[in-house]
This record gives sequence, C-alpha cells and structure tokens, in this order.
Amino acid sequence: MTQATSTKPYLIRALHEWCVDNNFTPYISVRVDERTRVPMQHVSKGQIVLNIAPYATGGLQISNDEITCQARFSGVAQSLYVPIANVLAIYARENGQGMAFEEGAVAGSGMELGGISAADSDASPTDTPPPEPETPAPAKGSHLRRIK
Repeated sequence: MTQATSTKPYLIRALHEWCVDNNFTPYISVRVDERTRVPMQHVSKGQIVLNIAPYATGGLQISNDEITCQARFSGVAQSLYVPIANVLAIYARENGQGMAFEEGAVAGSGMELGGISAADSDASPTDTPPPEPETPAPAKGSHLRRIK
C-alpha cells in the first residue's frame, strides 16, 4: 500500500486562500535551515516570519514540497525558497487565526487548529508544562449592522 500525500501543503494553500478571500494578511512562520533560501539578516533564533499576501509577493507557488516566490526586503527583490517541511505555522496577521504544525511531526499529523501553538514533542511528564496561551481580549462590539 502506498503512503498518502501529506495534508500539510493542502492546509497551507487552503488557509492562504481563506486569508486572501477575507482581506487578511497571510503570514508563515518558517524554521530556517541549510535548505531554506530567505534573507538571513531577517532570521531570528533560527526562524523567520514571511508575509505571503499577493501584494507582497510575486509568482507565489505553494506546491506539495515547497513554497517559492519573489519578495522585496529593504527594497531589494529576492527569490525565496521554503520547504513545506519547514513551515511551522500559517496565520492571519490581523487576528492570529490559522494553524501551527509540530516541528518534526510526521507528514500530515501533529497540527493544531485555531491559535498558533506547537507542542513540544520531546516533553516528558516531569517537564514543566508549556504556558497557557493568552486569551484574546473580547471584541468591542460588532462591526455588523442589521439591514431591513
């Protein structure tokens, strides 16, 4: 029996489309390694956050194996290459909604819906539990109006 294709690239494409359809800014959090091609001066603690909105990229391609595009950093156009395996999360900048993927998780598993949090797969019962995620402040009234 053949192994099924990972769901991760499909989920990334779907959440990217959802962000764009709702006028949100899709961001991806990426683990940077020797295979990743991003501007290293913007990498912090081995990670980078990239804006992959249509207005911020050129020629964006999200395949089952990689994300490629052109983007400007400090006014200089650069080609970016991100292996799908290195994507840690995709989320909307405006509200943080999206999905996080566990680092090193088996393809197609180890993800969390909603907020951005990846579990530590090496944690043992004696380790300190991760901090509770922050609860967003309640919305200040609805922006929707009833029209009769």
